Amino acid sequence: MDTLERWRLILGATADTENDIPLEAEAAGMDAALQALYESDRQGGLGSSSPNVNRWLGDIRKYFPASMVQVMQRDALERLGLNRMLLEPELLAETEADVHLVGVLLSLSKVMPEKTRATARMVVEKVIENIKKRLQLPLIQAVKQALNRQSRSRRPRLSDIDWHRTIRLNLKHYQPDLKAIIPERIAGYGRQGRGFYHIILLLDQSGSMAESIVFSGVFGSALASLPALRVRLIAFDTAVVDLSEHLHDPVELLFGTQLGGGTDINKALAYAEGQITAPQKTLVLLISDLFEGGNRNQMLQRAAAIRRSGAKMIVLPALSDSGAPAFDRDNAAALAAMDIPVFTCTPDQFPELLAKAM
Repeated sequence: MDTLERWRLILGATADTENDIPLEAEAAGMDAALQALYESDRQGGLGSSSPNVNRWLGDIRKYFPASMVQVMQRDALERLGLNRMLLEPELLAETEADVHLVGVLLSLSKVMPEKTRATARMVVEKVIENIKKRLQLPLIQAVKQALNRQSRSRRPRLSDIDWHRTIRLNLKHYQPDLKAIIPERIAGYGRQGRGFYHIILLLDQSGSMAESIVFSGVFGSALASLPALRVRLIAFDTAVVDLSEHLHDPVELLFGTQLGGGTDINKALAYAEGQITAPQKTLVLLISDLFEGGNRNQMLQRAAAIRRSGAKMIVLPALSDSGAPAFDRDNAAALAAMDIPVFTCTPDQFPELLAKAM
């Protein structure tokens, strides 16, 4: 494809009303798919016909890479109001699954026909499995190290030896003739004291938090699989719903959320306070854009009370790959002044963040 053809595709048919730049077959197919979405007013768009939408979904998968397909699907949902296409299993099965699509499905879950629900669950499950492959192992490794490294031992048992640190400490004792390191010092992990470490995840269900909820659900489920942790996951809008019983099944957990409601952080913190039984071994993780719709003063007072109790608390305005989120900076500053860290975090950074917090 030459430069003129590329510019013709970028600018659309309106930039070449005289058809001075002919398009080859593949480029013409790409142009038709782009016109249907981005010049929909002039071309009649994708219409309400399922075959039209189905054909278009197939075309964009044929002509564009997966990353671009996801962008175009997202634009179709927003520009043309094609949420209805996700209520039909045949069309849903053709879409390119990503975290954004899962967020849309969760927002539609209460109006989704029964015939679509099974397909929607398969789409959500596929995305969750991809997230697990990418992030579950780093998270579990980071948390295990955090639990083990709370103290050190100079006379560890074999299962408690910190091999990486032991090797670093003894590199100077390498014996070339033996091709081996003779360790004079052995570093070990300390063992946890009695009791469990508690993590309380508070998830804001407002519409802008969709991606954060998806990642948080997967992380919460992974953390709950560790015997040394006791994890509670609470979703909130103007009401509070404890979803901890679904931590073993992240798909069921996500379908238990309800995106798009109001926000009452104060009520969520009040619930979290009641769950804290061992403050010194508790981390409260609030994932919210901090646009409080409830009592702001009480919300800040409750956050301060949680910190005074000895529990740790961290606020993440977003847990997503989507870039810098919008959040209430006044509330963020007020919480930071109480020694409650507030910062954005990508899913890839989350394991290290959690380990340091613990």
